[in-house]
Amino acid sequence: MLKIENLRVNYGGIKALRGINMEIPKNKIISLVGANGAGKSTTLRAIIGLVKSASGKIIYDGQDITDMETKDIVKNGLVLVPEGRRVFSDLTVDENLMLGAYARDDKIEIKKDMARMKEFFPILKQRNWQLAGTLSGGEQQMLAVSRALMSRPKLLMMDEPSLGLAPLIVKNIFEIIKEIHKQGVTILLVEQNANAALRVADNAYVLEIGKITLEGTGKELLLNDDVKKAYLGA
Repeated sequence: MLKIENLRVNYGGIKALRGINMEIPKNKIISLVGANGAGKSTTLRAIIGLVKSASGKIIYDGQDITDMETKDIVKNGLVLVPEGRRVFSDLTVDENLMLGAYARDDKIEIKKDMARMKEFFPILKQRNWQLAGTLSGGEQQMLAVSRALMSRPKLLMMDEPSLGLAPLIVKNIFEIIKEIHKQGVTILLVEQNANAALRVADNAYVLEIGKITLEGTGKELLLNDDVKKAYLGA
């Protein structure tokens, strides 16, 4: 569904990505793990068109999207839930959800999806009138995910969805990720919480200083001694 070929991204003189290759098959959960500064967020930002690559290709559904505008990538069903949630704090929950559907004009279906999001995340139904900036961190994350789902993505990328959340909320977020996947959405998950990310993943990659150093199934990487030492506290 998504193929990354020899992708390189530079920030000035800094080589953020040094020729990475990845494949995200349809209907799978793929996790990308690594330390701070490894290039995980840069990878997602390059895929969605927020940073330009120095070289390499990004192929989505058979189409080269390397130089495509972000708005057109989103219209094609590839969507990012950004790190830090980035909800519109001065808008209500409902207004945030409506912005997620900005590229759609099927008003009846949008209304149905609004209701579906509130079934999926009941707290949003209770808080639909509330300004997003007054929600808790976990509630904001649920809103950010719902806002992304309002665009009806085929591939959902999530950048550090558990960042800064209490352990109980983290567990809930990963249950939500599995539920979204069951509904037919392919997921590319970037996480520092390697244990949780690998447990939920069909396949996974380890990124270190802009290079892919390991790949395999989530289970294989959980059992890998190098991964255990570096990321699992073993």
